[in-house]
Amino acid sequence: MEPRIREDLSGFRAEAPCHLPTGAFTLNPKMGKPTVEETGPREPVAPWRVRTGAVLAPLAFAVVLLTPFEDLQPPAQRLLAIVLAVIVLWITEAIPMPVTALLGVSLAVVLGVAPAREAFAPFADPLMFLFVGSFMLARAIFIHGLDRKLAFGVLSLRWVGERPGRILFAFGAVTAVISAWISNTATTAMMFAIGLSILRVLQDRDVPGRSISPRFATGLMLMTSFAASIGGLATPIGTPPNLIGLSLIREQLGTELPFFAWMLIGVPTVVILFLFLAFYLSILCPAGAGAIVGSREHLLRQKLELGPLTRGQRSVLLVFGLTTALWVLPGIVAVAWGEGSAAYKSIQRALSEGVVSLLGASLLFMLPGEKGRRALAWEEAVKIEWGVVLLYGGGLALGVLAHQSGLSDAAGRWFTRHLPLEGGLGLLIASTLTAMLISETTSNTASANIVVPVVISVARAAGVDPLEPALGATLGASLGFMLPVSTPCNAIVYGSGLIPLGRMIRYGFLLDVAGVVVIVTVVRMLTPWIR
Repeated sequence: MEPRIREDLSGFRAEAPCHLPTGAFTLNPKMGKPTVEETGPREPVAPWRVRTGAVLAPLAFAVVLLTPFEDLQPPAQRLLAIVLAVIVLWITEAIPMPVTALLGVSLAVVLGVAPAREAFAPFADPLMFLFVGSFMLARAIFIHGLDRKLAFGVLSLRWVGERPGRILFAFGAVTAVISAWISNTATTAMMFAIGLSILRVLQDRDVPGRSISPRFATGLMLMTSFAASIGGLATPIGTPPNLIGLSLIREQLGTELPFFAWMLIGVPTVVILFLFLAFYLSILCPAGAGAIVGSREHLLRQKLELGPLTRGQRSVLLVFGLTTALWVLPGIVAVAWGEGSAAYKSIQRALSEGVVSLLGASLLFMLPGEKGRRALAWEEAVKIEWGVVLLYGGGLALGVLAHQSGLSDAAGRWFTRHLPLEGGLGLLIASTLTAMLISETTSNTASANIVVPVVISVARAAGVDPLEPALGATLGASLGFMLPVSTPCNAIVYGSGLIPLGRMIRYGFLLDVAGVVVIVTVVRMLTPWIR
């Protein structure tokens, strides 16, 4: 794989080792262009991280379990020991993260924190089924190539033309839009392959006018990862931390945030952050050329090769449209007739996000696909990210147990005494910043599971409305752009060999800072509109 990439992109100097992570994509030489394919399991975690987790997790568990805490009841202290061990295992990935989540809940039962029926009840939360249904819909979109059709359709528009800056902007916009509806990682893998195809055309030195700076290649690769992570903030299903935060807000605050209400916060955040991203990447990563001759023709050929809409694609588009419409419908009714209206209450009760998601997924098994098959076959449906589903369920369960055992309240009182928090704005900034920092070293999902419950408890103990800091922590958990290990998206594009680590750190730091500022501002301004 490495020689193939360096041959195709020989016009650029690779300043980072070209090691592509398995399980995301490969380059298919038979087709003569990058494609996304399944290649097997992920690259193993570094041995030192496994050893560190294997030592620190039991040590943290034992120290907390044996240390007397005056403010904690025995169940809360035992749960604290479990949670700290789980956090260590999540950060080090000493064992698979979904297994860690299941282990934590199981230990809570064994140590008497809660009976099994109560401890595992969050695994039947309706939002769990929103995960399952939306993952199946995303799988169908991927299988039928609707994401590629959208990408090449936009990139070949006359407005985009052969201007590198416009190509960068349009490429990022498509990535962000797709990522709002399917996995950030899947979006990055697909757009990464398309990005390599674009770069191969742009660097063809045998054609006059096709000499571009290596910095542009860096910018296009970073746009792939950063725009995917940003786009996931737009909808509740865009990325797992959104659903985790929504569920914890509902469970611990009793506040329902429908699909439409979330988008009132998420969409402005995405638009502002993406415009900032496109602006600074266009300045810091110039192409060094006013126009790239022949780039639009290449993208048009790629679009034409995909052909017209197939029967399966039409079926998936129909399901996607219906599902999205039903997700947004309760919010529209609330705006039009008010949340106290009988129409809104009836629709909200009958069309919860999880139910709509499962109805849409079920339709995929009924509508026609290709060659006499259905739009989605069961053998394809079972390939969804079950690990993410279990990780989400385990994190939610630990959050609920922390609330029920009194651990969250005790943590809130402790943080109130030891952190210099001043009012709602200070807590909002601290929660967003903390979630972002934790996301730099561990998964966004783990960051949301760790930070959001603590933030809610801190806010309550400080006498501050918890909704704003909880939203800030939820959105902040999807930041973390500085390192290849921060997100799978970063790892994928770093593997291209076209991104010097120093630039990823510097450009990611800029986006982290902007992200915190934008999230704090948007949440502060718009939260009153969604209560």
